[in-house]
Amino acid sequence: MDKLPDSIKKLFVSKDNSDKTLPDNLFVECPGCQEIVYRPKLEQNLGVCPLCSYHFRISVDEWINFITDANSFLPLFEEIVSVDPLNFPGYREKLESLYKKGLNEAIRTGYARLDGIKILMGIMDSEFIMGSMGSVVGERVARLFEQGMNENLPVIIISRSGGARMQEGVVSLFQMAKTSAAAKKFSDSCNLFISILTDPTTGGVSASFSFLGDIIIAEPNALIGFAGQRVIEQTIKQKLPEGFQRAEFLEKKGFVDFVCDRRKLRETLVKILEIHRYRR
Repeated sequence: MDKLPDSIKKLFVSKDNSDKTLPDNLFVECPGCQEIVYRPKLEQNLGVCPLCSYHFRISVDEWINFITDANSFLPLFEEIVSVDPLNFPGYREKLESLYKKGLNEAIRTGYARLDGIKILMGIMDSEFIMGSMGSVVGERVARLFEQGMNENLPVIIISRSGGARMQEGVVSLFQMAKTSAAAKKFSDSCNLFISILTDPTTGGVSASFSFLGDIIIAEPNALIGFAGQRVIEQTIKQKLPEGFQRAEFLEKKGFVDFVCDRRKLRETLVKILEIHRYRR
């Protein structure tokens, strides 16, 4: 409560000057402007700071709720779950713990409608081992593209990932080739793949399907890249430019088509789908 402005603190002080109970998570400090933001107002603004437009990371459910039409999301491939192919210490227990929390995998895939237009959608979940790409993520992405080819539907994937899943070793690395091949086949079928890069999109995901979209959209100031900045600087023995691996820098260099504010993303996607003649 110490960080709150005096004007807000007064709301939680009774007449006898004793503190009222402050509800948990009612306020959040914005990493962009360091101001205290009222959480319900932040949620109404789609997780974008109303003061400086900093884009907070939001949950898969929040993505589904604001991108897709109400109650239109129909999950696919949820029966495919991770195993422990290498008997990696603690991995099986980690998976079981996440499943008990109701987290299914590092990507959720399914049918949805966007302003009445039927689409296939994948949203990566950073709460599941930092959205890392293991065998199940690769399989679900590949099947999503196959489904799109079979039904002539556009595919939209929202990426947020720390990279390949180390607990699956080379099995995880295989998914880069697998998803890239699936994206190429989908592209050859003349259907549309829209890739949305959020903070962060790194490692094996950025080096595979995330950068193979027909249209690549990034959120403002999103961290996007393969290796970390310090690793690159140590390797090439040079100081990298300011803003390196941020969305705006990549847009200038032609790696992404454009940077889009989250609050305008839904209407932008609808326009893109209409331009490509996808019907309601």
